[in-house]
Amino acid sequence: MATAKMGRSRGTPVKENGAKLEEGLTVFKSDKFDADAYVQSSCTLNEKEIRQLCSYLLDLKKASAEEMRRSVYANYTAFIKTSKEISDLEGELLSIRNLLSTQATLIHGLADGVHIESSSTNVHEDSTENVNSDFEDRDPSDLERWSVEFPDLLDVLLAERRIDEALAALDEGDRVVAESKETKALSTTLLASLQTAITERRNKLADQLAESACQPSTRGSELRSAISALKKLGDGPRAHTLLLNAHFQRYQYNMQTLRPSSTSYGGAYTAALSQLVFSAIALAASDSLAIFGKEPAYTSELVMWATKQVEAFALLVKRHALSSSAAAGGLRAAAECVQIALGHCSLLEARGLALCPTLLKLFRPSVEQALEANLKRIEESTAALAAADDWVLTYPPTPTRQSGRLLSASVGNTSAFQHRLTSSAHRFNLMVQDFFEDVGPLLSMQLGGQTLEGLFQVFNSYVNMLIKALPGSMEDEANFEGSGNKIVRLAETEAQQIALLANASLLADELLPRAAMKLSPLSQSHYKDDFQRRPADRQNRHPEQREWKRRLVSSVDRLKDTFCRQHALDLIFTEEGDSHLTADMYINMDGNADEIDWFPSLLFQELFAKLTRMASMAADMFVGRERFATLLLMRLTETVILWLSEDQSFWDDIEEGPRPLGPVGLQQFYLDMKFVMCFASQGRYLSRNLHRVVNEIISKAIAAFSATGMDPYRVLPEDEWFNDVCLDAIDRLSGKPRAINGDRELNSPTASVSAQSISSVRSHGSS
Repeated sequence: MATAKMGRSRGTPVKENGAKLEEGLTVFKSDKFDADAYVQSSCTLNEKEIRQLCSYLLDLKKASAEEMRRSVYANYTAFIKTSKEISDLEGELLSIRNLLSTQATLIHGLADGVHIESSSTNVHEDSTENVNSDFEDRDPSDLERWSVEFPDLLDVLLAERRIDEALAALDEGDRVVAESKETKALSTTLLASLQTAITERRNKLADQLAESACQPSTRGSELRSAISALKKLGDGPRAHTLLLNAHFQRYQYNMQTLRPSSTSYGGAYTAALSQLVFSAIALAASDSLAIFGKEPAYTSELVMWATKQVEAFALLVKRHALSSSAAAGGLRAAAECVQIALGHCSLLEARGLALCPTLLKLFRPSVEQALEANLKRIEESTAALAAADDWVLTYPPTPTRQSGRLLSASVGNTSAFQHRLTSSAHRFNLMVQDFFEDVGPLLSMQLGGQTLEGLFQVFNSYVNMLIKALPGSMEDEANFEGSGNKIVRLAETEAQQIALLANASLLADELLPRAAMKLSPLSQSHYKDDFQRRPADRQNRHPEQREWKRRLVSSVDRLKDTFCRQHALDLIFTEEGDSHLTADMYINMDGNADEIDWFPSLLFQELFAKLTRMASMAADMFVGRERFATLLLMRLTETVILWLSEDQSFWDDIEEGPRPLGPVGLQQFYLDMKFVMCFASQGRYLSRNLHRVVNEIISKAIAAFSATGMDPYRVLPEDEWFNDVCLDAIDRLSGKPRAINGDRELNSPTASVSAQSISSVRSHGSS
């Protein structure tokens, strides 16, 4: 047993604090951590503890993965910005390198010219003239003529927008320049002139391509060709930015025809806008991948751009579709808009863009607002009906029962919707069932826990109204949270008051938990199969909902406790505040012992009659839920007996009063306690706690009697006599006279106590 407790103690913290990863990993972070010792200590576990250890480690793994995911999302924006800045710096460095290369070429050319000029002054004048005359007389080579004509060729290609040929010519020019530097086939002056011409035409072509990409009429293959050509010119960052801007301008132009109005359908507007935005993002992602591949710098810029477009899209949807529905509590309309947007956004995952978490984060406040407004509407609508509820149990109206049968068919349980409730509880149940029809966005946004908590608060508020409907609870209104100044119609009869309990118990035990099962992710695809499993299996799969159900039941227990306390007070006290249960009713009996008619006291007769009436009404109201009725009767009986056990003034008079408890009073007290145990046992609501408390009360009375110096066991008849009297009293109070066997008189304890002991008792009592 101790081993099992130790195993449970290892698994419990993870269940309660699974998100606290640091606490779970403390043992592994220690500098003195010994892996071998840890494994050896784990190997000493039994099979159950090993399973729990495995569960513990799996929970740590899940928590670690969740922590890593949050860390990635928290720092991803900074990483993308840094990558973008690095990419921009690389582009600037490339431009600077080209500029420095051009300037170095010009400087070398000037230096070579100056050197040649200075050297020629030292040569003989005749020789110089001969050389010059030879140079002038020599015809230029083909390469020299080509270098002179090449700039004109580039100008023609650029003017005619023959992009591919211009790119090929520029590549050819770069090749010639590189070869000329090695072979010295061109003079320095011609080489510098050629390089300058190539650089100027390259920049001109880049500007021409950028201007073309910015034109709204440039689309499809033409846009991709321009961007690809610009990338080939060595200006990749600029080309990628122009590509994204082109797609942005295109969908902005298409959005001009989409004009939402106050009367337009939010789902239709969201669908149209989603189609435009996410299609543009998908096309931009495809073009970026086709032209630039998976290079990190360009991928990061694409993700940042797509995230920015998603944020702008979410702002438009919230402004024109979500804001009005969320404020009005239209959870279904808000959920539909979110589902449409998520459906389009999820298609981008095939292109490597996981933007759904970003979209969910942006939509979450609006959905939370719609959730709160919807719960508030359920609470207010139920409160309005509770003010006029007659607290009579009825079946659902015909249209509701038809819709209930349709709904029950989907979950494989048709009988659940045949329970009877009062009008306000019917309304509460129907609104909750409708509330859970669209829970997809709530699950994807991880709002399941918040939804359950909100619904619990609404149910708790309804229970507070049911407590206010009890006639004796008006003085406790200040203790009810959330009840405010709501007016509730009083439940005046016992049947109406038991109907309050029927409302709360049925909602908490069956209807609300069944509706909340839709919040389980598994229920979305296996909802029908889930209800064909055993209830215990379903509860084990949903521990959060099992805990939520326990909270609902605890709220019902507040109503049950108030009900039992008020009925106990009605039995014990008069309207003037006097008590029916005093020590004098037993102490004074010894003065007229000869006139005693052995029968339970009036208070306990009334308790039996009340419990009998309630048992009859509960049998009709709690069909199929007899256990709740039994627990109710058990709680009411315990409340009366516990009051007697804890009434200090009663026991002060019994134990220390001016007159002691006599033999007849002890017999009557013992008979009353036995009577309670007898009818509770017959009604099957004799709890262990009630049995224990009754025995403790009897022991206290016997101890008080023993303090007078008399022997209580010589005074009290045997239990058989008390049982016969109790059974006879039950039959008489139930209207069924009991036949007596033999000549024994039940109204006299002489059947079990000798005449000598009785006379002895009376002599002691008279003294």
